[in-house]
Amino acid sequence: MTAPRSSTARPTHLPSVDVVVATHDRPELVRTAVDAVMSQDYPGVIRCLVVHDRCAPDTSLVHDGDRRSVEVLVNTRTPGLAGSRNTGILAGHGDLVAFCDDDDVWFEDKLTRQVELLGRTGASTSVTGIVVDYRDHHTTRIPRPEEMTVRALARHRVMAAHPSTVMVRRDALEGPIGLVDEDLPGSYAEDYDWILRAAAVGEVAVVEMGLVLVRWGSSQFARQWSVIVAALDHLLAKHTAFAEDPRALGRIYGQRAFALAASGDAGALAAAVRAVRTWPWERRSYLAGAIALHLLSADRVLDLANRRGHGI
Repeated sequence: MTAPRSSTARPTHLPSVDVVVATHDRPELVRTAVDAVMSQDYPGVIRCLVVHDRCAPDTSLVHDGDRRSVEVLVNTRTPGLAGSRNTGILAGHGDLVAFCDDDDVWFEDKLTRQVELLGRTGASTSVTGIVVDYRDHHTTRIPRPEEMTVRALARHRVMAAHPSTVMVRRDALEGPIGLVDEDLPGSYAEDYDWILRAAAVGEVAVVEMGLVLVRWGSSQFARQWSVIVAALDHLLAKHTAFAEDPRALGRIYGQRAFALAASGDAGALAAAVRAVRTWPWERRSYLAGAIALHLLSADRVLDLANRRGHGI
């Protein structure tokens, strides 16, 4: 699964990388994720910080080496993904910070390519493409550089710029970008909120290659519709980019209407109408209306979207 090697020369000083892996009671998956981190061909120092959230820490993961180490931590902050990520961030001291979800797998040249890109561009943040694995069907999705602006991200949540692809300079993460938002209900869309803030601070450089295998459909949020609605309301209140752009606002309204319809909420149809009035070309609005009228199944729509490497 390794892509062809770039001929770019390595810098004489290689920045150290902290890799934060948040996990909740998935011991086999997290071990696979950690093994892939430890197998990176990057010759610099890699420190993997595995943060266990509301589950017993697996100390068998611990490894102490000169250039490769694994530390096992317990989430000491807000329960959930956001608090877990922040626990790992604050326990580290590497020049760069990267994230990997416990059910994802990095290709072996991911870190090398991202470090080279950050060094060449001077950007604060980098993402790569992904290879989506959904029921053994693989779809490669690559974010385009022009998609990684606040305006474009508000209009389209670029799922190809997955949190497991993110690398960021520590001084930017702990400075102008800021940590992961622990106030987001259920930590839903914490990665989306964070990448919007990162794009507002500076360039998000893209390695236009699929360098992370992402297992689609195993998200803890797949059916937590009330959490999704509350988190979307939080994002709307926090980011002015949505209110400033009818297309972006219509998209969030469409997602919100879909979640309400999937949960059987009586207000779903009215929410779908509001989304249509805001941006008539938002397809989620019509899907939400059809689900609210019992013409479509939310599960069927989700399955079709996931097969194409997309979400709702």
